[in-house]
Amino acid sequence: MTASADYILNHLGTRPSWAITLGSGLGRLADEIENPTVIPYSDIPGFRRSTAVGHKGNLIAGRLGNSDVIAMQGRFHYYEGYSMDDVTLPVRVMSELGVHRLVVSNAAGAVNPDYRVGDIMLISDHINLMPNPLIGPNRDEYGVRFPDMTEAYSPTLRAAARAAASALGFELREGVYIATTGPSYETPAEYRFFRTAGADAVGMSTVPEVIVARHCGLEVLGLSVITNQSNDLGNGTVNDGNDVVRAADAGATRLIALVRALL
Repeated sequence: MTASADYILNHLGTRPSWAITLGSGLGRLADEIENPTVIPYSDIPGFRRSTAVGHKGNLIAGRLGNSDVIAMQGRFHYYEGYSMDDVTLPVRVMSELGVHRLVVSNAAGAVNPDYRVGDIMLISDHINLMPNPLIGPNRDEYGVRFPDMTEAYSPTLRAAARAAASALGFELREGVYIATTGPSYETPAEYRFFRTAGADAVGMSTVPEVIVARHCGLEVLGLSVITNQSNDLGNGTVNDGNDVVRAADAGATRLIALVRALL
């Protein structure tokens, strides 16, 4: 076990069964965790510092719904200058802690013209335009050299999410997430290109974590809060990071209710 996992385990009363990664502006879900143990990233060996807007940089463990969970209140991004090993280290650590299911959330821009700010999109699949985090010698202790990505996002967990959203009385979008490196926002031409390629939402995270999670054998559920619309629709949209965080915070209420219902 890595030094990171050893350190975290020594601070936990029990091993979590679920892990949750909270994206820009979505850290409020961590406030819902009962009897929390809060560990700043700066205290964990090997963890980097989260510098993105809306990422508090804490690991929080406790009870949510009926489950023992561990949540990342903010993540590490490739655009922050971190390596893919840095970005995905927390996922490997979660696996070492005994986590079986990972919920990844993010703030994303709408590529699909039918999507609106505040919508929640269930990620059905992804397109990766970032470096693959598995490049390099394979880590046999985690998984096989060529992990299959046919069902990167668990059909079972997606069905449960659809049922939970229906019970809560709101529509859950479902679509393809495309990941770019960032940190610049997309040009109108790039939005048109992504739409032609089959993407419904775009962001700068999540996919490296999902690839490593599947390499480790974790079930994955992906959720995007739509925080801005594409700038090629003649709507005068100009993307702004602070606006994205505010929109994510506004949409977090339904995300919190959905995750609670799932757990």
